[in-house]
Amino acid sequence: MYNARFATLLVLALIFAIALPAQSTAQTKFKYNGVYTAWGQSQHAFTFDHDSYEDNYVVQMFRLNLSFSGSENVKAVTRFDLGQGWWGIDNALRSVQRTGTSGGSALFDFKDTNFLFHVDHAYVQFKLPDKPLTFRVGRMNYSLGNRIMIDNNYDGVQLDIKTGENRKLTLSWAKVSEGGDNLSDLEVVDNAGNTIADNRDANLYIANFSGKTPSLKYNVYGFYFRDASINDMNAYVPDKLQFFKTRFSAQPTKLMSVGVSGEYTAGKFSLIGEFDYLTGKDEIANTTYGAKQMWDINDGNLSGFNLYLKSNYTVSPKFTLGGVFGMGSGDDDLTGGKGNINKLRTSGFFYITEIWEDSIMPDEEGISPQGLGAPNVRGYRELENTTALQVNGSFRPTKKLELFSSFTYLKSTQPVFAWSMVNGMPVIDTATSANDLGTEIDFRISYKIEKGLSAHLRGGFFTPGTAAGYLIRGTDTFTDIAWELKGMVTYKF
Repeated sequence: MYNARFATLLVLALIFAIALPAQSTAQTKFKYNGVYTAWGQSQHAFTFDHDSYEDNYVVQMFRLNLSFSGSENVKAVTRFDLGQGWWGIDNALRSVQRTGTSGGSALFDFKDTNFLFHVDHAYVQFKLPDKPLTFRVGRMNYSLGNRIMIDNNYDGVQLDIKTGENRKLTLSWAKVSEGGDNLSDLEVVDNAGNTIADNRDANLYIANFSGKTPSLKYNVYGFYFRDASINDMNAYVPDKLQFFKTRFSAQPTKLMSVGVSGEYTAGKFSLIGEFDYLTGKDEIANTTYGAKQMWDINDGNLSGFNLYLKSNYTVSPKFTLGGVFGMGSGDDDLTGGKGNINKLRTSGFFYITEIWEDSIMPDEEGISPQGLGAPNVRGYRELENTTALQVNGSFRPTKKLELFSSFTYLKSTQPVFAWSMVNGMPVIDTATSANDLGTEIDFRISYKIEKGLSAHLRGGFFTPGTAAGYLIRGTDTFTDIAWELKGMVTYKF
């Protein structure tokens, strides 16, 4: 029944997409583009122990973007993924439905990449005639800057206000969470007065002013997030996410941020930059870290920052030299004091390295663990408590071939503490800490086969420092080099 229903939906969607252009009139315009990617991955020692981590697998994704325009002022937009998943797993019934036990197909709280069809975006966009106002209503992407703080699909409303040539102000609201798997906004309280479930909502508000000149693109932005469903001792982040975050994370119930990002180009030189400052509250007074090390213990106050710089210089038509510097705040005391926060929620598309941070997430956007920041390893993501310095270079011996390599030095901005499990609960060793996360060497070989079609071979070697061992394993006992080799085929149309 379940297979048949989704197969029918898929067939109808494809017939509709193919048939519409032939049936469209002058009043309805149909546009599409998409991408297919398949990549095989060989991952080793992501836990810094060759004997406990060896994964070899293939994943794929076929994504279509469709738009239907009734006039120059109105269009409906959708984006969906077909056949998305792990080869050999995601096109079969989940094992939990057959045996009562869970396996690889039931990871990450039943990610819905099974059965061939997943909708990412579905919204309508309309511009008021003779007014500088453009609205979008529905499910769409919300992101800021270089996708360090916010990058996710939410349901809501966005308004673009054109303020001049190449300048606009975007105001957004998103319903991040309805609070519970229901429509109620009430708390569920037992006879003793204890809150069993808090169904109040979580909302996000964003303002983003963007503009550009011939040499500069810039964004100045801020957001406010409020999660009201906290009386049951759970916050949307991280408790209701469908994956594990980094261990010992804050539970932001109120979060505000201001930031600026931009891209400057002058001849052969380009510079991308971003700075964000965050402040907020964690109104859930934890006294433990939880059995899965999910929570932080703090005094209820949160703050943090991100600094990111990426430069490139074209030495010659065939050779480009680049550099990256990134720094994110960390928590210097996991047992109390002010907590750290670097973001609300992201999908992992901020890239510095192949292994340390490359962490496309297995929720709406991603489909497999990639990098030490993924939820099966739980390293840092983006710039959380990370200071990174990278030098890189790319060489194009022909128009179709590009060779890239980088070296990255990584340290923690604040000390990382050792931890252990005692009677099923985590205990922080406040007397043992380190800052050396490690070093990484990466490479990428890209070849353009023909228009839109390319092949890539990429990978890296991460040598862990003591701090990386404390972060991921709680100890520095495991020191094996983590490495990955990835082959990709991509077709964009």
